[in-house]
Amino acid sequence: MLSLEIMPPLMFGGLVVFLLMGFPVAFSLSAVGLFFGFLSIEMGFFTTAYLGNLPLRVFGILSNDLLLSIPFFTLMGAILERCGLAEDLLEGTGQLFGKIPGGLAYAVILVGAVLGAITGTVAASVIAMGMISLPIMMRYGYDMRIATGVIAASGTITQVIPPSLVLIVLGDQLGKSVGDMYAGAIGPSFLQVLLFVLFIAGVSIFAPHKVPPLPPEALAPRGWSLWWRVLKGMVPSIVLIFLVLGTIFLGLATPTEAGAMGAVGAVALAVMNGRYSWKLMREAMANTMRITSMVIFILIGATVFSLVFQGVDGSHWIEHLLSHLPGGQTGFLVFVNVFVFFLAFFLDFFEIAFIIIPLLAPVAAKLDIDLVWFGVLLCINMQTSFMHPPFGFALFYLRGIAPKEVLSKDIYWGAIPWVGLQLLLVAIVILWPESVTYWLDRGTGVDPSTVRIEVPMPDTSEENEVPVFR
Repeated sequence: MLSLEIMPPLMFGGLVVFLLMGFPVAFSLSAVGLFFGFLSIEMGFFTTAYLGNLPLRVFGILSNDLLLSIPFFTLMGAILERCGLAEDLLEGTGQLFGKIPGGLAYAVILVGAVLGAITGTVAASVIAMGMISLPIMMRYGYDMRIATGVIAASGTITQVIPPSLVLIVLGDQLGKSVGDMYAGAIGPSFLQVLLFVLFIAGVSIFAPHKVPPLPPEALAPRGWSLWWRVLKGMVPSIVLIFLVLGTIFLGLATPTEAGAMGAVGAVALAVMNGRYSWKLMREAMANTMRITSMVIFILIGATVFSLVFQGVDGSHWIEHLLSHLPGGQTGFLVFVNVFVFFLAFFLDFFEIAFIIIPLLAPVAAKLDIDLVWFGVLLCINMQTSFMHPPFGFALFYLRGIAPKEVLSKDIYWGAIPWVGLQLLLVAIVILWPESVTYWLDRGTGVDPSTVRIEVPMPDTSEENEVPVFR
């Protein structure tokens, strides 16, 4: 006879077995949830009426206005991926920094940050920068591990820098506004770019032969023509970034409305670059449809699993398990970050966000941890999932477009220092919470619990009485 206490760990174990067998995550979640739901009804842990909540929850997902921003931002990124903006930015910026050691690497990092702020997709950044920069780096003698590492890592900046899709999903799962999540991610985004730049600066100082400057014959003439080439690609990008993020921060648009404006802006940029075509739109819309369908199916599967998991008191089991870790807040944060780091070897960030985050959020709130800060911290951690050898998607994207003479071992070994830099950023955010919270709205600074409202009572003395006429 099964007891209620053993059901939550059994559910988790069943999910792990399905995933290890290679079943799709969305259907594994649904299958495990329904199986244990029917088993719980048979065992009397809850009634069939409890599962009647499932259609309402699915309808709530499909009618969630916030999640509508995901296809808009995805469409924006898919259009910009194909409109030639990355090529213009990389070629101009590479020429601008080409005279100094590590110049091409600096260009890749800066362009990766800009592309991250306007596309929101790792694949677009890694593929575009890999196809353009990697052959040039190989031609002029860059160390292969440095070259492949900086391209893959710069593409993953997209995960943290707004308008990241991860932050939208985390905001929804944590019950926090996307505007707050985006504002909280500003500081870590700058810190990450700074860490990457400092790493290349260190390599250029102590091992300049690994990141040589471009030879004089490869440099374009200096002057206004070069600056105009860079500005022509940079200024429209900055305008689009402000259009999307500025309207959210200023409260002029919701994330969904900003995403719609971003998609229109991406079409305008494609037209300006002379790259707009119906073929581009068909490919962009097909890519958007695939990603959006994947997200919705995973979210529906996670909803089935979480409904049954809560019905068998799984949330209390998780809360008891994590809130009694030694070290209080610190112990909880260390355990969660190590757990998410290793989980990211096997699961995509959408899967982690939909399965794990709803279980962690109540415990974090009970431990008095700021949920916006907690969400940004986990976003930085999950970013490493794209760089983990041997399963990192950024490494797969790079392997797919790299020439045959680039060895896979160089791609994998080249990723390790950058994973270390991303973990260093996790440590910095834990030790320096203000890097996230400084950018958030501080409100009025008044504690609502201390506010007293005193209304003077009307004077009822005889001399102030109003005469009554009968």
